Amino acid sequence: MKKNKLSKLFSLLLVFMALFSLSACQKKTRNVYSEAKSNNSIMWGVKADTRLFGLMDIKTGKIEGFEVDLANALTKKILGKNAKAEFTQTTAKTKLPLLKNGNIDAVLAAMTITSERKKQVDFSKPYFNAGQSLLVPDNSQIKNIKDLNGKTALAVKGTTAVANVRKFAPRAKVLEFDDYGQAFTALKAGQGQAMTTDNGLLAGIATENKGYKLVGGTYTSEPYGIAVNKGQKQLLNKINKALVELKKDGTYHKLIKKWFGNIPGFDVKQAELD
Repeated sequence: MKKNKLSKLFSLLLVFMALFSLSACQKKTRNVYSEAKSNNSIMWGVKADTRLFGLMDIKTGKIEGFEVDLANALTKKILGKNAKAEFTQTTAKTKLPLLKNGNIDAVLAAMTITSERKKQVDFSKPYFNAGQSLLVPDNSQIKNIKDLNGKTALAVKGTTAVANVRKFAPRAKVLEFDDYGQAFTALKAGQGQAMTTDNGLLAGIATENKGYKLVGGTYTSEPYGIAVNKGQKQLLNKINKALVELKKDGTYHKLIKKWFGNIPGFDVKQAELD
């Protein structure tokens, strides 16, 4: 009896190992570009809570923004004019798990290219030159980060903004808040002379609140890239090629200008990448 039980357990173990090996092999050999071509569509992971980049329109139920428009344009360049871009809402916490699990083909969601993230995914060439900037009232005399020396900057806890202010304006005082809403409320209340974070986020705040502008361009460089799973070189090459073509034919510039061209103090040329 013991031998029979051991034999059965051993057989089950072999089956499990075979299934695991097959599953791993399938994941390893999956070609996302070929699947996208077959489906005539690409599933993009995008933001749905960030004005200008990707924001859900409650009336239409559709996500709108620069990155959504860019995804549509990229899809047509990669697969043809009749191809369809599909979208899945992602957050900072869900974008990588969704990509790893195969729920989405690529992440186009204001994702900064970092050496740490490169260990997990492969990035396209940058498509947006993000970086920290300053948001100030229209009548402010502050023109750049150095002008904050001896003054008060408003930032969000746990972000790189705090360390960067101390690096570039060592004599500035930094007040930290739990979120961007609190930081902006403090700016309106006069608790500080400037709010600092990513230029794209500040641009979104400026569009919703008259009387405020961005100044000084960006004082850090944190470009955004499109992320794909490692091993998907064919898809990555197609994305990079499409980005180059969109820049050459003027589509990329039109999209940047459409979403960021009318924001006071926002440097469109600085945000663009050649």
